[in-house]
Amino acid sequence: MLNWIIRSSLHNRVLVLIAALLVSVYGLYVTFNTPTDVLPDLNRPVVTIFGEAPGLAPEEVEAQVTYPIETAVNGAPGVERVRSRSALGLSIVYVEFAWGTDPKYNRQVVTERLGTVIEKLPPGIVPVMTPASSIMGEIALISASSKTLSPMDVRTQAEFVLRPAILSIPGIAQVTVMGGELKQFRVQADPDKLRLFDLTLEDIERALAAANQNTGGGFLVSGAQELVVRNLGRVQTADDIASSLITNKPGDHDSPPRAVLIRDVAMVTETGPTIKRGDGSENAAPAVIMAIQKQPGADTLTLTRALDATLAQLNPALPAGLDVNADVFRQEHFINSSIGNVVEALRDGAILVVIILILFLMNVRTTIVTLTALPLSLITTFMVFHWLGMSVNTMTLGGLAVAIGELVDDAVVDVENVYRRLGENRRSAHPKPTVEVVFDASSEIRNPIILGTVIVNLVFLPTFFLPGIEGRLFAPLATAYIISIFASLLVALTITPVLAYYLLPGIKRMTHGKDGLLLRACKRLALRSYSISMPRPIAVLVTLGVLVLGALFMVTRLGSEFLPPFNEGTATISFALPPGVSLEESNRMATKAEEAILSIPQVKNVGRRTGRAEQDEHAEGVHSSEIDVDFWTREEAKNPEKHPAANGRKPPPVKDIRPREEVFAQIQEKLEVFPGVNVGVGQPISHRIEHLLSGVRAMVAIKIFGDDLNTLRTLAEQTKAAMEGIPGVVDLQVEQQVLVPQLHISVNRDAAARVGFTPAALTDAMETATKGKVVGQVLEGLKSFDITLTLDDRYRTDPTALEEVRLVSPTGAIVLLRDVAEVVEKLGPNEVARENLRRRIVVQCNVRGRDLGSTVKELQDSIAMDVKLPAGYTVEYGGLYDAQQESTRLLLILGLGSLVAIFVILYTHYRSGMVAAQIMLNVPFALIGSVIALVITREPFSVASLVGFISLTGIATRNGVLMVSHYIHLMTEERRPWSKELIIQGSQERVAPVLMTAVTAGLGLIPLVLSKGEPGKEILYPVAVVILGGLITSTLLDFFVTPAIFYRFGKSAAERLAKEHAEKHGQQAPVHAAPATTDSHSTPTVVTPAGASDRGIASASASPETGRLAALDQGAQS
Repeated sequence: MLNWIIRSSLHNRVLVLIAALLVSVYGLYVTFNTPTDVLPDLNRPVVTIFGEAPGLAPEEVEAQVTYPIETAVNGAPGVERVRSRSALGLSIVYVEFAWGTDPKYNRQVVTERLGTVIEKLPPGIVPVMTPASSIMGEIALISASSKTLSPMDVRTQAEFVLRPAILSIPGIAQVTVMGGELKQFRVQADPDKLRLFDLTLEDIERALAAANQNTGGGFLVSGAQELVVRNLGRVQTADDIASSLITNKPGDHDSPPRAVLIRDVAMVTETGPTIKRGDGSENAAPAVIMAIQKQPGADTLTLTRALDATLAQLNPALPAGLDVNADVFRQEHFINSSIGNVVEALRDGAILVVIILILFLMNVRTTIVTLTALPLSLITTFMVFHWLGMSVNTMTLGGLAVAIGELVDDAVVDVENVYRRLGENRRSAHPKPTVEVVFDASSEIRNPIILGTVIVNLVFLPTFFLPGIEGRLFAPLATAYIISIFASLLVALTITPVLAYYLLPGIKRMTHGKDGLLLRACKRLALRSYSISMPRPIAVLVTLGVLVLGALFMVTRLGSEFLPPFNEGTATISFALPPGVSLEESNRMATKAEEAILSIPQVKNVGRRTGRAEQDEHAEGVHSSEIDVDFWTREEAKNPEKHPAANGRKPPPVKDIRPREEVFAQIQEKLEVFPGVNVGVGQPISHRIEHLLSGVRAMVAIKIFGDDLNTLRTLAEQTKAAMEGIPGVVDLQVEQQVLVPQLHISVNRDAAARVGFTPAALTDAMETATKGKVVGQVLEGLKSFDITLTLDDRYRTDPTALEEVRLVSPTGAIVLLRDVAEVVEKLGPNEVARENLRRRIVVQCNVRGRDLGSTVKELQDSIAMDVKLPAGYTVEYGGLYDAQQESTRLLLILGLGSLVAIFVILYTHYRSGMVAAQIMLNVPFALIGSVIALVITREPFSVASLVGFISLTGIATRNGVLMVSHYIHLMTEERRPWSKELIIQGSQERVAPVLMTAVTAGLGLIPLVLSKGEPGKEILYPVAVVILGGLITSTLLDFFVTPAIFYRFGKSAAERLAKEHAEKHGQQAPVHAAPATTDSHSTPTVVTPAGASDRGIASASASPETGRLAALDQGAQS
């Protein structure tokens, strides 16, 4: 099959080149039209159920709304975890399904389960599923503010002009608007006036419904015209509402009959919401903040461009004085920075590969033929991305960056062999046709390059079995790597032989066959290493074992973490006051926090969201603020005039641009001065990943499960105390499930019954009185504003005045509220969190300045010593630590499985366990360098570094294949007898391909290794460090150790293979050479048979290789 591919390519040379050109053109088109994102699709299949229960306390929401929904969806097919939060008037249930399940099917399952529970919920509460959005979905924050317009006008423009236009963009899932004043018409009833006219709130409610109705009147025919009749009765203004009739009071002898209007018993105003639960700010000034969420799979950059176009189109129609800032936060900046950095690494890696090839090959034509594999492999990979529906992101590009040096390896081996064969053919007395020589040379190396490619790709298979988010991160990297390597193999079997046919035969220096200066120097050094190691194989093996044991010990001292931290260029700050504070107080404190953050020169922009927006799925109380901070970059600081911020701020001098850790520490320092405030400093995408893993936005989440909230809070405080003072622990806080003041209005059933009140009638009346009730809408064009009925604020906001509210009972009796109910202040929870149908509380923290693994180990020891759990209470460690432990354990098991699979493949190919073991000696060689590299760079052991080591095993094994297979080749194909000279000759002939493949693979990683912490390269950095360090030691030790160990232990296996090959082909087995007479400190002279060459077929013609090796040998001895 492979020979047929090579032969067909050479016989159809012009067609092959045309096909390559067409593939290149189409591939470039596909490349520039492939969706781009910062990371692969990390969406865990989660269905979020959102239920608003206005006015209900958290305990009532938990019992009446959350628990019935939880029990309905729990146990549904594919459900792995159910989490929930019950807050004031809000229930949110997160239903998490297994990875890989169909989101549409999941939503259908949840819909069916919800259908069985709706009738069990309180009247008027309808749970809905939030729109499907991406974990990377918050692509932008937009602010709208004005110095001339009122907050209500700004919110109206944002709600009814900007939001619908943005939602009309294909790919936008949700636009959440927060801040300003959402306009409504409020009817505030006066209890005293109601008593005066013998009216109730129900009377006003009926009156407002009757005063706000349009009907159709059909048609009237007037002469030749037909007129549409509209009966208009809807209210248009606050005056229309105030003029609406409630009832007619009959006259008596003292007063005439009169109509009682709304204005007689209530005040009608245009104002903000009765109960405001959120607000927004930009740069410490009031603003409306809009959060833009994208749909899963949508291209962020395309959506951002469409968003800009939409806003530019709307801008002329917006009111004068309304400022819209579309750059409060943009994921586009992180994407461009990350993709640009990885593309830069690809470019620089390719340049280094070109330089190395030129230095080794010392010939432009051979370099051109070899380098053709690079662009063709990359373009082919992007075509496969397109067919598989994959996006271009930092992980897919990272896979290519890791593979960049290896993409030319197969072509290097092929070109080197073809070049050698063509030189021998030119020097031959009876030269063959060029096409035959090229075919024979390419066929000779097909088996080793196929075997090497299979092994290199095999080791990446464990990444496809990684669970959870780490699997979603590394599977695209492995996919890109495997596709590109197989693409390079295809190029080496098709394009490379054709180009070699056209370009290589005319090279003049081929006649004398002289190596380049660099290669000659490398061969001299290799000869010296043989003279040291070959006489002492046991000492070499013992030394290697000691080094490997030392490396394994150092691994245990490295520390560990899940993944390296991202560098997103932005920060997300959690700023939470004690629950129970008012929105006004929370706004005041958060504004001061913004001002403190803005005092840092590197801060570009600050946007704040306090509480939650209407129909927002985040169950945050008004005490909690999320502050998004954007920073100036070094590039912006270099050209400050080109990058002014919308708020007029300018970037600082370049010298003042500091690393992310320093800026975060400065923010933390400035916010620590606020007493009683819990502060957490993180990054947007990192926070979402943490929330996806554990439901908590922190690196370490310690979950305590139990039934009693007071006991949970006590245990949480004990746990927090046990964690305080441990080095590396920052942002330590307890989930704020605390007791807050509540006003209980408890019905006195006996007293209420005496005056004709049922509990339902009384509680409904008080719900309307205190919370307000939407009784209709006012339409202004297509805009709709609620009409809300409530008591006058004098009674609604004062508990004492509330007791004095006069009520008219169904029997006509006039009573005070305190006569039929008890009004008393008590304490109750601000929210209740549950997981898998159990209450839970979380103690959370981040880790900074120390590795994650050792920090959590110390936390566990301290908690186990100081915290004693009562019966029925359990603790669970979640967050990044749990994911790290599971991934590391699985990768180690699968990595061992890959090693076994490699051994089986090698054993199947060579039919010798000893040969397979000899080849796999390169794996411990690589381990030594990898660990040393991690120690030097002070990089902890992470899932990323483990993936790097697994991939390194394949690369290192391929070097062993190149060395050992050539020893066997000399005995089987060229029928050389076993001798020390054979080992030295085989090693010398492998110097060029082994060094070129290893050096190109290693130098291709240099740009990644030199850019620690840069956006887009965070996860790739430890992968590159491990591979580069391992390549250095495995390549050096390959020349130092492999010849000595194979010479000492490989004789019987090699001779058996040579004998079997001879018997199979009807040849005579190689004759044993006379024993070498050199002492332990001399280098044997290599006597090479005429025509012996790399992977070659024996030739009777003389070859300069003999003299060259002998000369090198003599130079080594001198």
